[in-house]
Amino acid sequence: MKDQFVVPARLKTTSFVLLGIGLLTLLIGLFAFSDEHGSTRFWAGILQNSTFFLMVALASTFFICVTTLAQGGWQIAFRRVPEAISMAVPVLGGILLVVLAFLIFGNKGHIYHWLHPHGDRILEGKSPFLNAGFVSIASVITIGLWAFLSIKLRNMSLAEDKMQLDHEGRKSLIWKGTVWCGIFAVVYALSMGSTTPWLWLMSIDAHWFSTMYSWYTFASTWVSGLSLIALFVIYLKSKGYLPMVNEEHMHDLGKFMFAFSIFWAYLWFSQYMLIWYANMPEETIYFQPRVWGEFRSVFFLNLIINFIAPLLIFMKRATKRNNTIVAFTAGLIIFGHWLDFWQMVAPGTVKHLVFPWYELGVGLGFLGLTIYLVAMQLAKAPLTPKNHPYLKESIIHHT
Repeated sequence: MKDQFVVPARLKTTSFVLLGIGLLTLLIGLFAFSDEHGSTRFWAGILQNSTFFLMVALASTFFICVTTLAQGGWQIAFRRVPEAISMAVPVLGGILLVVLAFLIFGNKGHIYHWLHPHGDRILEGKSPFLNAGFVSIASVITIGLWAFLSIKLRNMSLAEDKMQLDHEGRKSLIWKGTVWCGIFAVVYALSMGSTTPWLWLMSIDAHWFSTMYSWYTFASTWVSGLSLIALFVIYLKSKGYLPMVNEEHMHDLGKFMFAFSIFWAYLWFSQYMLIWYANMPEETIYFQPRVWGEFRSVFFLNLIINFIAPLLIFMKRATKRNNTIVAFTAGLIIFGHWLDFWQMVAPGTVKHLVFPWYELGVGLGFLGLTIYLVAMQLAKAPLTPKNHPYLKESIIHHT
C-alpha cells in the first residue's frame, strides 16, 4: 500500500507558478496603485485573500474536531488530509497578522474608518471594541490559539503512530483527543462563530451591523474548507494513495458539501430578507451598492454559483460518487465563496465595480502557498493513522 506521499514535481511546480503569479501581481499593484484610492484597493485585496484562505484552512481543524466530538470514524481513512491543511493555519495566520498591523498602525482609515472617528457618533459608540489596541490584541490571541490548537491536534495524531496501545490506552487516547477538540470548539465558537469576522471584515462597513454576519462567514468558509479537503482526497486517490478511501467516503463528503451549500443559502436569505423587510436605513445601507448598485450582478452571481449550482449538481446520488464531478463542484464552490468574500470587501473599499484582476492574482498566490504547505505536510507522515482506534470503522464504512 502506498502510504508515504512523495510530492510530485508537477505539483510543486504548479504551487511555485501560482506563488509567482501572486508575487508578480503584488508588485504590479504596488506600482499601479500609487494614489490613495489605489492604495486602498492594494491593501483590501490582500486583506480579503489572507482572511479567506486562513478561514478555509481553519475549517479543516474544525472538521477534525467536530468529527472527533461526534465520535465519528468514517473520516479516519483520510484524516491526514485535513490535518495537513490545518497546518497552513500558522503560516496564513502570520501573514494576516502582518497585514492587520500595516492596516491598523499604518492608519489605513480608508479601509477601517473606525481608526479615525472624527466626531462620528456611531463610530465613537463602537470605539470600546473598534480601536487599534483591542482589535490588535484580539487578533493576536485568536490567531495564536488557532495556530496552537491546530499544531497540538496534528502532533497528537502523529504521536499515535509510534504508540503500542492496549484497550485502556485506546480509551485514554480517544478521551484526550476529545478534550482538546472540545477546547478548540469553544475557541472557534467564541472567535469564528462570533466576534472575529466582525473585527476583520464587518468593520469595513463600520456603520452597519448584522448579528448573523459571523454565521454567514462561517458557512462560507466551512463549505469551502470541505471542498478543499475533497479536492486533496481526490488528487491523492488519482495518484494511487488512500486505497481505503472509497466512493462511500466521497459520497459523504459530497453530502456535506451539498448540505452546507444549502445552509449557506439559508443564512444568505435570512440576513437579506430580515433587513429588506425591516427597511431600516442603518441596515439597508450595506445592501444598497450590492443589490441596487454596481455590484448587483456579482451579488446574484454569488447566489447562482454557491447555491443553485451545488444544489442541482449534487441532488442526484450518483454525482456525489463521481470524483470528476465532485472535484469540479468543489473548485466551483471555492471560487464562488472567494467571490462572496470579494463582494463583502470591495463595495466598502474600492466602492466601484471593476474587474478583480488584482484580487484574483493575489488569490492565486495564496492558493499556491496553500498547495505547497499542504503538500509538504502530507509528505511528512504516513497517510494512514494506523493506530487510531476507529480506523477499522473507516475501512468498512458504508452509507
